[in-house]
Amino acid sequence: MRTQLLVLTLFMSVVASSVQAKTTANEIQEATTSFLKAFTETQAERGYQVTFETGNIDSRIALAPCSAALTVSFTGDPWKSERPSVQVACTGERPWRMFVTTTVSINGPALVAGRPLGRGERVTTSMLKTRSVVVNASRRGIITDANLVEGMVVRRPVNAGSVLTPDLLEAPDAVSRGDHVIITARNGSFSVRSRGKALANASVGEQVLVENLGSSRTVRANVTAPGHVEVPM
Repeated sequence: MRTQLLVLTLFMSVVASSVQAKTTANEIQEATTSFLKAFTETQAERGYQVTFETGNIDSRIALAPCSAALTVSFTGDPWKSERPSVQVACTGERPWRMFVTTTVSINGPALVAGRPLGRGERVTTSMLKTRSVVVNASRRGIITDANLVEGMVVRRPVNAGSVLTPDLLEAPDAVSRGDHVIITARNGSFSVRSRGKALANASVGEQVLVENLGSSRTVRANVTAPGHVEVPM
């Protein structure tokens, strides 16, 4: 009888221990907060200020205990969304994963229009200003280096103070319809040059139809620089 009672007591103790052993909402919250704090510190070193909040986690949640440290990662790009989800996962003997909603705001320098910009204008550094913006509020991205956009062409009107995004600019035409160009026919290290006339507008890296003025043939060429195109032999 005593033996049976002892076995029953041990059994109940094991059951109670297994019921109590769990990963709590507090542990998940702490892991998420630590991850976001580390992200904040990393971006601070790069000159960005990050503020964040984590979503509520149901206090009744009871996931299997994790024999390894919880791993946390973004499931979305925090630079393109102010509400990136975070995945908290256990990779231990009884793996699991769950998602935590967050609000992340990344503030940093970006180029803005210093005055209204008209369609077709060529950008100069005097047209631009730098101010702090919520970087991840714009899914279209931002621009921080004025040297990278100098000489670019404005695709559509931009209001003064508006954040400059890559889709608002385009490379200027390197050749225009009717321009005389140098055609280089290349085969390895061997090349032949001739004169031609562009039949359309195109920027560097684009293809354009060109009339060879010597043979009157029309060829499709790659624009390599202002006034220069290249075709394979």
